[in-house]
Amino acid sequence: MKPLSKTFIYTFLIIGSLLMLLPFVWMLLTSIKPSFEVRVMPPIWIPSEFRFDNYLIAFEVAPFATYFMNSMIVTVLSTIGELMTTILAAYAFAKVQFFGKNVLFAILIATMMIPGEMLLIPNFVTLANFQWIDQYEALIIPWLASIFSIFLLRQFFKSVPDELGYAARIDGCTDWRYLWQVMVPIAMPAIITITLLKAIGSWNAFLWPLIVTNSTNMRTLPVGLTAFTSEAGTNYELLMAASAMIILPMIILFVFLQRYIISGVSRSGLKG
Repeated sequence: MKPLSKTFIYTFLIIGSLLMLLPFVWMLLTSIKPSFEVRVMPPIWIPSEFRFDNYLIAFEVAPFATYFMNSMIVTVLSTIGELMTTILAAYAFAKVQFFGKNVLFAILIATMMIPGEMLLIPNFVTLANFQWIDQYEALIIPWLASIFSIFLLRQFFKSVPDELGYAARIDGCTDWRYLWQVMVPIAMPAIITITLLKAIGSWNAFLWPLIVTNSTNMRTLPVGLTAFTSEAGTNYELLMAASAMIILPMIILFVFLQRYIISGVSRSGLKG
């Protein structure tokens, strides 16, 4: 690559990154501004005084502690559940021989073409019949499996040489032990990537929790933030403080796990 082309690409990427960061930086700065500076024209970037108590006020105006706990419970349990089903299903489709495996896998992949909106009403009716509406079961159980995650991990498992499994079985290793002591450690970067994607998806989920929750005690953070917009009115500094509280946990999680994601990409071409 020519130096001029390389410089242009890096310049374009830096400018693009800064443009994407601007809204986030504006949100953080607005969340610590005094109320009167939020509406000043032209806008003020750096506040004259830092009002960190905006976060405390936002917590007092709305029950964000309850919203946070609900989101944490839903995110942790649904992520653990999806990891279990994904690991078991991906290993079965990648390494276990059984009748109709390829046909079943093709059918599962085909379901990814069905828009999620088409399943909202059938799923809601099913959960209503189980009397799970406004319960944790409605927020967790429908999302304990993901076809995309199964497909992603299956492809990683298939890249592991079969000779490794043959050698393990010669040494007396069962399929169950081989899965958890050999395959899972090898696929850990891919598993962490799936974990991060699932955690972010569960944490930011809005439409489904909005449909299946009725009470304040069962609201998750995104749904609670929507209700908070009507309660906070034009107090944009409080809205930005509440938004920052929702986004920051996932950013912190991504910062700590990003090296595993990069490792997962670099090892996706594992060869025997």
